Amino acid sequence: MSNFLQYTIFGVMLGAGYAIAATGLVVTYTTAGVFNFAQGAIGMVAAFLYWELTIQCHVGVVLSLFILLVGGSIVSGLVVEGALMRRLHGATAERPVMVTLGVMVILTGLAAIIWSPTTQRTVNNMVSGQFSLAGINIQYQEVLIIGVALVVAAGLRFLFVSTRPGYALRAVVDDPELLALAGVSPNRMSQYGWVLGSMMAGLSGILLAPTQTTGLNIEAMTLLVVSGYAAAIVGRLRSIPVTFIAAIAIGLAQNYISNYVLPHLSQSLGTDLTYALPMIFLFLALVTLPSVRLRASGRLSAVRTPRVATRNESLVGGLVFFGICIVFALVYNGTIYNGTTLLNLGGLVLVLGIVGLSIVLVTGYSGQVSLCQFSFMGIGAFVMGKVAGGGSVAGLILSGVVCALIGALVALPTIRLSGLYLALATFAFADAVVTGYFNDGSVYGGGGLNIGRIVLPGLSFGGDAAEFLLVAAFFVASAWFVLAVRRSRFGRRLVAVSDSPAAYATVGLNIGITKVTVFAVGAAMAGVAGALYGTVQQTVGTSDFDLFPGIIFVLFVVIWSVRTASGAFLAALTYVVLNQLWPSGLGIFAGIGVILIGRAASGILGLEVFRINWPWLHTSGSADLADGAEEDVYVPSTTGDVRVPG
Repeated sequence: MSNFLQYTIFGVMLGAGYAIAATGLVVTYTTAGVFNFAQGAIGMVAAFLYWELTIQCHVGVVLSLFILLVGGSIVSGLVVEGALMRRLHGATAERPVMVTLGVMVILTGLAAIIWSPTTQRTVNNMVSGQFSLAGINIQYQEVLIIGVALVVAAGLRFLFVSTRPGYALRAVVDDPELLALAGVSPNRMSQYGWVLGSMMAGLSGILLAPTQTTGLNIEAMTLLVVSGYAAAIVGRLRSIPVTFIAAIAIGLAQNYISNYVLPHLSQSLGTDLTYALPMIFLFLALVTLPSVRLRASGRLSAVRTPRVATRNESLVGGLVFFGICIVFALVYNGTIYNGTTLLNLGGLVLVLGIVGLSIVLVTGYSGQVSLCQFSFMGIGAFVMGKVAGGGSVAGLILSGVVCALIGALVALPTIRLSGLYLALATFAFADAVVTGYFNDGSVYGGGGLNIGRIVLPGLSFGGDAAEFLLVAAFFVASAWFVLAVRRSRFGRRLVAVSDSPAAYATVGLNIGITKVTVFAVGAAMAGVAGALYGTVQQTVGTSDFDLFPGIIFVLFVVIWSVRTASGAFLAALTYVVLNQLWPSGLGIFAGIGVILIGRAASGILGLEVFRINWPWLHTSGSADLADGAEEDVYVPSTTGDVRVPG
């Protein structure tokens, strides 16, 4: 009985920490209509700064809290709202998702530079000591966290339902024009909302920091409040009381499962599930709540759909691109750079280009935000390595088949989700795969999983040049396939799903089959890319398919153009080059880039300066063009995007 009470108190304490972060998410969403993916990262930075002030600089606890929660929250809230989110007015509903993800990777990147991950940092309890109750010892720190969570929840509830400023904060999203007519500045109210949200994020990070007995970890602290995401979803991102109760319930469930269920499992499985539980809770919350209640309040805007290249243009562009790859292989064969060959780096670019093409298909064409393509890539590499040591075509095929099946299984429960909620679901799936599967030492092994290069009867791709050209052929074939899909009737259906799912269903088309199909195909492409990644690298490990690199790569695709094949290639090229030049700054570049393009839905390649009018390209009479295409439109090809007069 004493153990049960101990687990209950610790679970309530853990849930209280989640509740503070979750109420911050509710505040931000209620006042700005934006789900802040950077909430955990803000809490992480606050925790590290609190360590810096209290441990390194010997500043008192009260003064440190004032500096971080008042001064820091005001600065971060005003900067995020004024410099970033206000510029997104009129942008698509998915754009704030990408921008807050950008803020998250910027903060984690800066934290890794400022606070070396190799240095252990522990935070002391704000209040020391303990007392005995019913035969169990209770830490004063635990009581503090629970008390603060209750005060925060009650205070915010009172603010929003019983005060005039609270009404104004809620009205910012519902009707900012009407609020302005009442003499209240919508921008000022939105700033207040972001300041409150930042304050809750920082408070949760600081309070939960002492619970990290092994020391502060950038990634772990950033993802620590993910259970808060689940609680906020249960509260429909609106109700603070429901969010608070859900957070407490999640904390209790997590602690009970960790102490009563997981010890009866194998040690490796128990450890994996311990880390994956928050993401599992988030995924379950998303797929089980009534879909009619899950509506993001993001803004919609019309986006001009680029016209796909004709079949002949695709063929010519692909052949020219492959010819350039042949020249590159002949000129740079054997050239060493930074401990590897240029052809190996080129192979990585092309492999990631295939992953980028899968993102173009799933996100660019159908509008389904997927943050888990690197997970499918890792699964594909694992399957490839386990089938005949990786040097077989059967392993390559099986990688695509297995990932397609898993992709379909992931898509089935998320059919009704879109935009923010699908992004959250794929975020949860990606992290659960990493923490619950890839991190298991038996999956890739301590020294990584060895994957041989493909051998065909009478033909071997053991050399770097042959391997590079093989991957180049797969990239060109993948680009042809994606562009062919876009030209087809199914491709037009994908665009229709992206434009208006309700209208798509109204005319009698099955939106579920379309979503599952495109998600499965995209997963298969990422799986094949993972298999090829293994043949290029020849050894793969857990860090190759981590959550944050996957998110960073998605951001690079969005920066260049998530709607074109050229954007996929340039994103891969940028990712590999920057990773060689400054690995720790990769997330910073991605975050800044996605913030700078702001509301440009078509990315860099959609800017007017990149729309070149080639007078010798004409499309009149071509049967390969999509029906209903507009005149003078933007045409993606495998080598570049051009503006073609109709």
